[in-house]
Amino acid sequence: MNPLTLLRSLQAGLLAVWCFPALVCAAPIRVLVWDEQQPAQRRVYTNWLGNQIAAHLRSLPGLVVSSARLDDPEQGLSPAGLDATDVLIWWGHVRNGEVSPERAREVVRRIQAGRLSLIALHSAHWSAPFMEAMNVRAREDALRVLSPAERATAVIVETNLFSTLRTAPKYGDRLTPSVIYRKPFGGPVEVQLTLPNCCFPAYRPDAMPSHVHVLQPKHPIARGLPAEFVVEQTEMYDEPFHVPAPDAVVLEERWERGEWFRSGSVWNLGKGRIFYFRPGHELYPVFKNPDVLKVIENSVRWMGSKP
Repeated sequence: MNPLTLLRSLQAGLLAVWCFPALVCAAPIRVLVWDEQQPAQRRVYTNWLGNQIAAHLRSLPGLVVSSARLDDPEQGLSPAGLDATDVLIWWGHVRNGEVSPERAREVVRRIQAGRLSLIALHSAHWSAPFMEAMNVRAREDALRVLSPAERATAVIVETNLFSTLRTAPKYGDRLTPSVIYRKPFGGPVEVQLTLPNCCFPAYRPDAMPSHVHVLQPKHPIARGLPAEFVVEQTEMYDEPFHVPAPDAVVLEERWERGEWFRSGSVWNLGKGRIFYFRPGHELYPVFKNPDVLKVIENSVRWMGSKP
């Protein structure tokens, strides 16, 4: 063997030693697709909307995907099941109020600890886990502006608790979350916090197309997406969205009548992340759109990847 051939053989061997174990040992991302399984879904998704998403993700390498539903034991959110999940994808709509607040808090505690990430789809803006996550983030944001000494003794007085009642805001209503600080002499700071409504003033379920614009093309969620894509049939939501300011708005959605929405938003919460992805409606084939599915895949891979 001549010296050049020997050198190339050695290089190839070293590459195999360094690269092959990395490929073999990389742990798959564990995904749980949770679905309330509203019967109306079956007009478009014969095997349920959540199962449609799960089946697509199962066809992709590097993912281990399971499904759960509201009517499963422990509402499909057992501690063991959550502990075996890296990314939780949530579809909820007419049964959002049936989810136990304590199960929602279990989800959020895992997000804060960096053990779980949440992807909330469309009408899951009023799901128990998303609302709980936004409440926790609103408290953090309200306290962040105080000095360490003030923060240590601050008293939070909360209003707008929507644990049992969900009512959409109107145009012109004060944006939530909102905060008023009172700083009396000799006493702790009082933080009057109006919690986020987690809704918006208008919607229109008329199956008109939306145009999704990529605002941050270098973000991992936008990988492989065109600068703009169309969702042929969807429901319209209109800003303002009553949530804490996102850490990143990756996607913006627009309609021909002029409505728009921050349709791909990310929040950090403790060591974990929440991603809200707006396009959807159980009566339209939104989750058969290749670009929509690409967003879900990208968000799963980014949020479920280990540092």
